[in-house]
Amino acid sequence: MTTWTLSGFGDEIDPDPVVQIAVLQALGANHLEVRSAWGTNIVELSGDQLSQLKIILDERGMGVSAIASPIGKVDVAEPIEAELKRLDAAINAAQLLGAGFIRIFSFYRGEGIAVEAIRDRVIDHLGALAERAGQAGLVLLHENEKGIYGDVPARVHDLITGVGSSALKVAWDNANFVQCGVRPYTDGFDLLLPHLAYLQVKDAKADTGQVTPAGEGDGQLAETVAGLRDHGFDGFASLEPHLAIAGQLGGFSGPAAFGRAARAFAFLTHTQGVIFDDGP
Repeated sequence: MTTWTLSGFGDEIDPDPVVQIAVLQALGANHLEVRSAWGTNIVELSGDQLSQLKIILDERGMGVSAIASPIGKVDVAEPIEAELKRLDAAINAAQLLGAGFIRIFSFYRGEGIAVEAIRDRVIDHLGALAERAGQAGLVLLHENEKGIYGDVPARVHDLITGVGSSALKVAWDNANFVQCGVRPYTDGFDLLLPHLAYLQVKDAKADTGQVTPAGEGDGQLAETVAGLRDHGFDGFASLEPHLAIAGQLGGFSGPAAFGRAARAFAFLTHTQGVIFDDGP
């Protein structure tokens, strides 16, 4: 059997981190991916709030798999300084909470602007972000998402290799690829595998784009899990179900739907010979 570490976006369960942790631990996860707490985004939490979150995590033996920042969800034409400032906040949160990864995105573009026209600026921006993260000993995870430069496998590969930094890796999201008309495993797995460091877990229907629990959509989750298993992946798999609300800046599922998503993924991984560890 292959062992991975299960995590999840706690704010998809409840705004209160105490509830987030309780539900995740009941589902067998001892890590949390932090996007927001008490309704406030991770890069906007005050020092006191971060300290309180640290206490809550430590008291419950909960680790943090990644800081799920919104960095890069802005128009690429905007100056990079504001995103570097948000990155500094994410770095501070990661260091305080003991996370090694920070999730980011690869920028939107204005209406009528061809995606090819923003390539060089995207790579310049991501290079600046990766340099700062690397200096802090952290790794940025680029999440593929519709509407940004890195939405399909070829462009994700282009930006990762174009930046060429060990501080920039791939967070793989099957559902997001489906929503861009991609067959994730068939079209992108071999290309992106050398750069893949983190799995975000949700599925989607190809005809409607509707998000589903793992294995109930067209995201080739079983093939992806098997491929990762066969290539020795032993990292984080983070549940991001989006079963009730799926928006530009995040999603929500609630405890019951989150549990359904967790059980679906546990069944799928078990059939592929993958189990989850039980330590923080």
